[in-house]
Amino acid sequence: MKFTRREILTAFLGLPFALSACRSDSENKLPSAGEIVGANVKVGHLLRENRGWEVSEDRWESVKVAIVGGGAAGLSAAWKLRKENFDDFVLLELENKIGGTAQNGDSGGVVPYPWGAHYLPVPFQENAELVSLLDEMELTEGRKPDGEIIIKEQYLCREPEERIFYRGRWYEGLYLHVGESEEEKRQYAEFQKQIDFWVNWRDAKGKRAFVLPVAECSTDAEVLSLDKISFGEWLRQRGLTSERLLWYCDYACRDDYGLKLEQTSAWAGLFYFCSRVRKSGEESQPFITFPEGNGRFVNYLHGKIKEKSRLNSVALEIVPKEKGVEVVYLDTKTNEVRGIRAEKVIFAAPIFTAKYLIRDFKQNVPAYLNEFEHNAWFVANLFLKDRPKPRLSRDFPLAWDNVLYESPSLGYVNSTHQKAIDYGAAVFTYYYPMCAEENGRAKLFALDWRELADIVLTDLSRAHPNISELTERIDIMRWGHAMISPRTNFLWSGARAEAQKPFRNIHFAHSDLSGIALFEEAFYQGIRAALEVSKEIKIRIG
Repeated sequence: MKFTRREILTAFLGLPFALSACRSDSENKLPSAGEIVGANVKVGHLLRENRGWEVSEDRWESVKVAIVGGGAAGLSAAWKLRKENFDDFVLLELENKIGGTAQNGDSGGVVPYPWGAHYLPVPFQENAELVSLLDEMELTEGRKPDGEIIIKEQYLCREPEERIFYRGRWYEGLYLHVGESEEEKRQYAEFQKQIDFWVNWRDAKGKRAFVLPVAECSTDAEVLSLDKISFGEWLRQRGLTSERLLWYCDYACRDDYGLKLEQTSAWAGLFYFCSRVRKSGEESQPFITFPEGNGRFVNYLHGKIKEKSRLNSVALEIVPKEKGVEVVYLDTKTNEVRGIRAEKVIFAAPIFTAKYLIRDFKQNVPAYLNEFEHNAWFVANLFLKDRPKPRLSRDFPLAWDNVLYESPSLGYVNSTHQKAIDYGAAVFTYYYPMCAEENGRAKLFALDWRELADIVLTDLSRAHPNISELTERIDIMRWGHAMISPRTNFLWSGARAEAQKPFRNIHFAHSDLSGIALFEEAFYQGIRAALEVSKEIKIRIG
């Protein structure tokens, strides 16, 4: 079924804006160059066919550990194994590009650019493994007197960091203060007071309510009860109903979780605001960012284990045996089916794929797997020949993060920002979460490049009327299962704890297991699984 432009814009940008856009003299002039890039959907769907796969004996090999999945978790596991002086492993990645949702693009233009995650908040000193990675990458320059790390200035997000577009004008920051009433000011202050309470809260063991990684958070009943209601309900219970405060909190949920306010667990909502603040009255931890976003981290990790990785290698079936695990995979370059006999497998792919890959799970799907829900996104990189000019002389200038108040998108990141070149060609990375809507994935994949590019340009024309004339190319990536959804009653339901348990000789590692799709969580899960595996193998050997 083919949809009209008005129907598509209405579905993605809302009816009022769609009507306004369609009443204009003509459609957006699309650039002559661009394409849909990224994930090979056809290859991924091989997993759903439930076929039997035969491997000839000459195409089997043996390793001690096979890692399935080359996203941040799989790469972190491989990096940790190597640091443990363990080299008998191989990593399989189905795509031709490493990094999963942290990967980046680089077309040889003005800068590389992200296809997903684009920053890492400076970790607290207690997150020792992650701190050691930053030290190893030479991003740090020592420690503060209190022991917290100091990141070299060139790697911290430069000013201005954020701005918001509202009713024809750009303003500083993400919370819209312009024109707020006394009641709105009171509610915002009360919200900050509530956040301060949870930042300072400690349980009987001295644990924080919210901190990274999630595994270090308190499991006190008072904290876990927050998972039973939505963030929207939590706000209403406290009389926090200001439109601009609700928008701010909704934006936070869409930004980190791809969910709306009423879909998000109150625990997850508070985690967003509290986990990166050391104590009340302090700012949230600053951002480490690069033009290519978190591609810098996954590319570094990959560089340390590159000869152990195999791209274009899609795992087809994982079969636990009495003394190990067999992994059958397809080399999509040669179209050959091959096999690996391993003592251990680290399953670092999204957890929903386990029921298609692990033979025992295909025959009897564990109930907890059905608790994990993912949502779809699309990301577009716009290659501009010049920056849009300010509409008004008093507009707040182009920032790193640029958000449109009245848009369902997240706006765009200026990937050129960190280069400190504030003129000329640029790359804008635009993010649109489907927010776990019914049939959202199908709706996204039903559209072609022209239709998606039109959505992007129409949306951005709110703030930049000449965006079409400036855009020379648009590339688009559709993420069908981009992020785990920390919806109400999921995070502390017990499903994550069950999914983290090894199944025979298969150990699991993915940010899904944290319930929060952050680099820090993927890194933590990869390190945890690597230590589990290396410890067991060393015990067996020793």
